[in-house]
Amino acid sequence: SQEHDDPMAYIHFTAEGEVTFKSILFVPNSAPRGLFDEYGSKKSDFIKLYVRRVFITDDFHDMMPKYLNFVKGVVDSDDLPLNVSRETLQQHKLLKVIRKKLVRKTLDMIKKIAEEKYNDTFWKEFGTNVKLGVIEDHSNRTRLAKLLRFQSSHHESNLTSLDQYVERMKEKQDKIYFMAGASRKEAESSPFVERLLKKGYEVIYLTEPVDEYCIQALPEFDGKRFQNVAKEGVKFEESEKSKESREALEKDFEPLLNWMKDKALKDKIEKAVLSQRLTQSPCALVASQYGWSGNMERIMKAQAYQTGKDISTNYYASQKKTFEINPRHPLIKDMLRRVKENEDDKTVSDLAVVLFETATLRSGYMLPDTKEYGDRIERMLRLSLNIDLDAKVDEEPEEPEEAAEEAEQDEEEVDAEESETQK
Repeated sequence: SQEHDDPMAYIHFTAEGEVTFKSILFVPNSAPRGLFDEYGSKKSDFIKLYVRRVFITDDFHDMMPKYLNFVKGVVDSDDLPLNVSRETLQQHKLLKVIRKKLVRKTLDMIKKIAEEKYNDTFWKEFGTNVKLGVIEDHSNRTRLAKLLRFQSSHHESNLTSLDQYVERMKEKQDKIYFMAGASRKEAESSPFVERLLKKGYEVIYLTEPVDEYCIQALPEFDGKRFQNVAKEGVKFEESEKSKESREALEKDFEPLLNWMKDKALKDKIEKAVLSQRLTQSPCALVASQYGWSGNMERIMKAQAYQTGKDISTNYYASQKKTFEINPRHPLIKDMLRRVKENEDDKTVSDLAVVLFETATLRSGYMLPDTKEYGDRIERMLRLSLNIDLDAKVDEEPEEPEEAAEEAEQDEEEVDAEESETQK
């Protein structure tokens, strides 16, 4: 194996049944160099196959699944044929049985790594492999899900397992909440988590590009479904009094909601609704259950850029979003007043679009036209400072050297004209 250090974990076993073989497997203390280079296309030489103690090969493509390409070890079986070509042996049905047992034993070995060592060492080195396993290995998905670790709002630095999250869930909570972002700071400062955190719900933070794919591959965990808090579907239990209050607010804000949907933001949103998830932010842009979150859109655009693909017509990318507004925010309350007074007010329309574009950015999405956004911000600043919208920028004074050069050029042109006249 060319390893000189003690392994992080190892297992030595004899398997019996349809095929009998002996094996020793181990996890190295650090990830091999280039672990994800040409992932899936490069053959692993970490598992060495022996038949009756005679070395056969370490060049089998499917001896271990791709996501376990870091596991090293030896397999020795008396049941495999010795006098056949390597290509024929690779297609032997007993190899599939061996592979299945190797995967199960490997996952058992990883599961037995002490919690502190697992979080501090194994997850740092091989966490991405586990996430890829959840995506790729349907038959072992439940086992792999128990090995996942994520950051969460429960602790500033410690990782949490899904089992631990479920144990801490509030009474009557039926979903596992998660928020995806480029960093923990971005995720925990998102408007989408405001009310959840205020109410004491724990939120899992997904900060790696593969994380959201991983969770999407899990329909549920321990009977609890996952809820992306940047998408529709976040609802809270409410008392009869709270329900009446919400319905009254919806009636009061109906003119503003209809105006946004049918006029100010007509081509930009699917609908406008009062938000249950916002406490401090004025608004947010929420994806449908089938649309992309801001984080996923950023990942997909980056991948499309690398491959030269155009994703603008993609079904998920083209899904219109819901514009959620906070009825208790002073900006929203003042907009309601202005719309009731005059819904054709250009300033209010500008404000609505600026709010929408700001919500787009704060919700993790990218603006298609940043120049228009900048122009609108400038107009709003001019209005707030009582500066005429048509006021021009002062012309720059000419530099002395530039003025002299222009004068000299003028003299040369005059001399040339006089010379031409004399001719």
